[in-house]
Parts: sequence; C-alpha cells; structure tokens
Amino acid sequence: MKVSVVIPCYNLGQYIVECLDSILRQQTDFDFEVIVRDDASSDHSQAVLGKYLAGLSKKDSTRLKLLLGTFNLGLVGNLAEIFTHCQGEYIAYLDGDDVALPGKLQKQVDYLDRHPDCAIVYHESEVFDSDTGNIRGAYSRDFYNAKYIPAQAHISDLVKYGTFLQASAVMYRRHQHLEKILDPAIQIIVDYPMHMFNAYFAQGSIDRMDEVLGKYRVHPQSFGAQTGRSAERRERVLSELCRACDNALSMGVAEADVRAGKWHFTYAAALYFLRMGEVERFLKHIEASTDEQWFFDEKHRLVYEHRTHPAEIIARVFS
Repeated sequence: MKVSVVIPCYNLGQYIVECLDSILRQQTDFDFEVIVRDDASSDHSQAVLGKYLAGLSKKDSTRLKLLLGTFNLGLVGNLAEIFTHCQGEYIAYLDGDDVALPGKLQKQVDYLDRHPDCAIVYHESEVFDSDTGNIRGAYSRDFYNAKYIPAQAHISDLVKYGTFLQASAVMYRRHQHLEKILDPAIQIIVDYPMHMFNAYFAQGSIDRMDEVLGKYRVHPQSFGAQTGRSAERRERVLSELCRACDNALSMGVAEADVRAGKWHFTYAAALYFLRMGEVERFLKHIEASTDEQWFFDEKHRLVYEHRTHPAEIIARVFS
C-alpha cells in the first residue's frame, strides 16, 4: 500500500461527505486506503457515514475503512486508534471538514519519491468561509510569519515560527514510532507536536509545495474558531504550544531556539488578548515574552516598550 489517508471525524455530519468524495475521487497510479474513524459523534455523523459506505462502488468500498467509535476518545485517542490501522508507506492527514483538490495525492507522492531526504511535504491550502464559500486567502502564503519560513524547513523552524503548514496539507513518511507522535497532554493543537515528531522520527526536512491542492474550511465549530471566542481556551493553547517547544529539546533543537519559540508564542498571545480587550492578560503575557534583550521583531519591541499604554499600541499596531 502506497498511501494511508487518515481522517478523524467528530460531529462533522454536514461536511464529511464532501471530504470523502474529494479524496476517493483522486486519480493515482498507486493504491491508497482511506481510514475514517468517527469518535462517537453526538450529531448524525455515523448515520451519514454508514449511508455513504453503502452507496460506494466495490472499488471505493474496499478502499474505505470505516471505524465507528462507541465512546468518545478525544482527537488524540481517535488518531491513535486510526494509526493502528495504517498500512501505507506514506501517510496523509485530512480533517473531516476539509477538502482535497484533484492531484493532491499523486503530486505529494511524486515529491516524496523524488526527495528521499524529505520527511514531510505540505502544499498550499485555500482558506474559505463555509457559510458563504468566499475565499479568505492562502494558509501558508498568508501565514503571519511567512517571510521567515524556508521552502525546506526543519523542526527548529516549527519551534521558532509556529504551525506554518495546514494540517490537511500534510503527507509524511511512515516510520516505526507512530504511537509516539501524539502527546496526550496536548489536546487542542494536536497537529503541531505531531509535525515535530514526524520530522524527527523520519529524519528529514519539511518541504513546501506552492501549488494549491486543498481547501481549509472555516466554520463556527472549527478548532480555530472556538479558540477565537474564548480567552481561557487561548491560554490553554499557549500552554500547549510551550509544551510542544519543550518537547523539541529531546529532538536536538537548541535551548536558545526553544526559549525564543516560547517567547514568540507568549508575545503572540499578548497581542491576541489586547485585541480582545483583556488588558490584564495582555500585560501578564507581554511582560513574560522577553528578557528585554531578545525580541521577535521590531513590532515586538515597540509593543513591549509601550506596554503600559495599550490604547497607543492599538492605534499604532492594529489600525
């Protein structure tokens, strides 16, 4: 088996069919399997999946492995269960509310076949609003740290700059440590440490393909949208990001890079809280985002130096 496509599903009944259609219709010169596990959804996802499987052709029904959970494991547990069923030489990840565009699997496989030193390849993803269908931009090209990201990146770049690769854009080489790529203490930003571990265990680079080969759906219940509505959830995300950076120490990433990564994430959280009007949280995090010698960029320095005047920062930075 050349590729295993892993698709976790939880309460995605209104999106999962479009996702599955987009991957099963891929034209390839190799065999691939699609493993979907519904994590005991409370909506109609399991009924939708059962009906979908029953309507497939013999070829597609053989390709699709449908696992229906009877109790909720959470995303980490759900993925851990899915990984036990993977047979592919390469593994592609796809969230159940995202969409693969034609050529995705073939072009990523061709890239990995041609570049043996690459552990992970990711493509550009179009970001679209689920309700209107309007295009919001491109995930990697428009990433707020895009100018720092090399086309051939490494674990240290993930630590210093964040998740510049969209989860559903990723394909990576299978290795013997799939059970170790998930950190049970990280439940929200699950993909971030997973990318680090995959690059580490497969001992290769993280390469970008600039072609748009997927669509990233933004909707009210997406992980990002939920974080955008809750200060407490954003605090937890910061904690998980910092833990993932600490994990990278065991992968040989320099302490200075890990420290810089954690400061950078703390600075980004401070700006988030300032936008929300959470001034106390802003002050707490901006104070913790530097040793007064290191700054991520000149904007970071400006925000720190004017931290006691949040209205001035808003006028100068956000307007």
